[in-house]
Amino acid sequence: MRKNSINLRINWGDTDKAGIVYYPNFFKWFDIAGHQFFRDCNLSPTYLEKEYNIIVPLLDARCTFENALLYDDIITIHTEVAEINRKTIKLNHEIERNDMRMGYGYELRGWVKQSHDKIKAVPIPENIRNILSENKHTVDDGKGPRLNA
Repeated sequence: MRKNSINLRINWGDTDKAGIVYYPNFFKWFDIAGHQFFRDCNLSPTYLEKEYNIIVPLLDARCTFENALLYDDIITIHTEVAEINRKTIKLNHEIERNDMRMGYGYELRGWVKQSHDKIKAVPIPENIRNILSENKHTVDDGKGPRLNA
């Protein structure tokens, strides 16, 4: 399945009074990594909405925290498609610092058609399933995404 990795620096605003990352930021980073994952597949949320009238809302999320992260740490978030079901996509995320896993979890996102007054989950088209199933790993180190063999 398709994978993506991005690097981020922990900012002062991501931490609590003790300089330790405040736990909701793991979910913020999962969201950032998920959106970047779709961009790197050429399926940005803006493109999906414009071309397919599709949004990919969050339905469920979970995170297990293993080690503390601190101000100014550089982290890598690895994202991988875990499941493609009929109307949902599950993305697994791992957050690392210096090759040590600091936390992991997932996001479950719906494939949802948006009309004027309602939204409805619809089947994921075969061409999108193929893109998400490709065995590719993209790395975005802040200098722009590149394919990693």
